[in-house]
Amino acid sequence: MRHVLRAVVLSLLLGLAAATQVGVVTAQEPGPPVVKVGTEGTYPPFSFHDPGDRQLTGYDIEVVRAIADRAGWELEFVETQWDAVFPALDSGRIDVIANQVSVNDERRAKYGLSDPYTYSRGVIVRRSGDERIQTLNDLAGRTTAQSSTSNWAQVARDAGAHVEAVEGFAQAAALLTQGRVDAIVNDNIAVLDYLASTGATDIEIVGDAGEETSEQVLAFRKDDTALLDQANRALDALAADGTLAAISQKYFQADVSIPDGGTADLSQGRGPRSTWEVLRGAAWPMFVGLVKVTIPLTALSFAIGLALALLVALARISSHRLLAAPARAFISIIRGTPLLVQLFIVFYGLPQIGLKFDPFLAAVIAFSLNVAGYAAEVIRSAILAVPKGQFEAAATVGLGYAQTLRRIVLPQATRTAVPPLSNTLLSLLKDTSLGSVVLLTELFREAQLAAAESNDFLALYTFAALYYWVICAALSAAQKRLETRLDRYVAK
Repeated sequence: MRHVLRAVVLSLLLGLAAATQVGVVTAQEPGPPVVKVGTEGTYPPFSFHDPGDRQLTGYDIEVVRAIADRAGWELEFVETQWDAVFPALDSGRIDVIANQVSVNDERRAKYGLSDPYTYSRGVIVRRSGDERIQTLNDLAGRTTAQSSTSNWAQVARDAGAHVEAVEGFAQAAALLTQGRVDAIVNDNIAVLDYLASTGATDIEIVGDAGEETSEQVLAFRKDDTALLDQANRALDALAADGTLAAISQKYFQADVSIPDGGTADLSQGRGPRSTWEVLRGAAWPMFVGLVKVTIPLTALSFAIGLALALLVALARISSHRLLAAPARAFISIIRGTPLLVQLFIVFYGLPQIGLKFDPFLAAVIAFSLNVAGYAAEVIRSAILAVPKGQFEAAATVGLGYAQTLRRIVLPQATRTAVPPLSNTLLSLLKDTSLGSVVLLTELFREAQLAAAESNDFLALYTFAALYYWVICAALSAAQKRLETRLDRYVAK
């Protein structure tokens, strides 16, 4: 026995020593810092998905990758809409923005801005032949299409224009072509790339949006001075050894990394593709987004939301005010506020009070609460539709409240609740298209990425709608089978 105890003690000591050695090695060899880079992925030629392999690429992407190689960073790219990228930086979801961030006084005061790595100018874009728009002064009282938080949006507002908010330049160009807006103010390089890649002749550059050169930088949080210093040192080195100039020449046939580096020539860039090529390239990424994000997000949110809805419904019909009042307030808040606002509160607002969730979990929380608010009233009405005599009969045979609900009331209420709850499920499936605002790349986000690169909106969005319709049709068929099964023992 003594030998056995000695062997056990010796084994424990050896294990502890090995664990200590492993811990020391780990502490001595930390991995490179992971830097999360926020970008649109829908702003060619700066940040977009290659139509061949669907990989994220572009001028800004290559620049930040070159910086990471110099600074020893490991990059993780986070794609989102432009108007959500600064809230993502503020809430700590990302560490840096690499998406042609223009310098202005407001950003300089709030964020840590790197040294400029792109110089460009703003231009005014109009419908071809629209002689009403000649200069910046002609925008007064007219409507332009811009990303609402971009530097160009402020230029348009200062000129007296009304700004229609859009996600990116491709959407703005579509609105201008359709006659929904009068003009666009944007970066000359982005406009030239659009014209070269689409072969569009229905819009044209009419002139400069002012005489000043616009400087583009990386944006960090104000207190993140370490990353900012590393980025500036890397930019200095990349400029000195010609790396920035080489990247610029690759995309623009000119050096836009220095002032007056030449006029960008995009005539040899990406050419237009056929609609069939666009759909063929986007079909698989959209399917992956459906399987990996849209369907799991729908299933998990609906299951959790349904469980919460049952609890809220039971509290709502309770005779105790301490239960009924909070339930009524919850339902009122959820049904009285937009789902998009709820998503922003959970994802961007809660981190300010220390509650930070990853994108998928944040979306599940927001969607589950939304489902609970609407489904609770469906379940409550289904329970109240069960005749009161059922409760009395259950009490007569000695069943308690919980047993009465589980064995008598809820089985009958389920048959009544299935059709409206199925509508809630179908709405939830389609609402997951809002997941892109919380950094999720789901089915519709994949369609947006492909549309931003190809400008083939009708075909891609129709194709995305087809995906949603097929899943909704399958769920409707499952609903019909469930209703048939629940009706087996109902007297006709």
